Amino acid sequence: MSEPPKVFPVSWDQFHRDARALAWRLNEAGPFSAIVCITRGGLVPAMIVARELDIRVVDTISVKSYSHQAQAAEAIVTKSPQTDLMGDGTGILVVDDLVDTGKTLELVRRLYPKAHFATVYAKPSGKPMVDSY
Repeated sequence: MSEPPKVFPVSWDQFHRDARALAWRLNEAGPFSAIVCITRGGLVPAMIVARELDIRVVDTISVKSYSHQAQAAEAIVTKSPQTDLMGDGTGILVVDDLVDTGKTLELVRRLYPKAHFATVYAKPSGKPMVDSY
């Protein structure tokens, strides 16, 4: 008999505090010219980080790697950030809420190898794909 998956609920207040703490750690890793958030989960933490670091340029990249709660065989980009903004990712901060398996970040990292990748939370299998959490 298998155990049910562990659930770790996080309140909005706690999430906001954790995103601000991430921003304070990122202040040492910058400067960054822009933030690219991975939608949908990265929208809220990117907003908090942008405000804390006074970054005014924010764009999105949409990656589909889940269908409801099941992970898809392969992640695909459904919306890319502005081409002239990104280049190889130099000076860009990529933000998401959580790295789980690392599949989404692996795809985005291949596209923008010199970007700095940050997530508010990181599960053990995804930690190698993220620079700050």
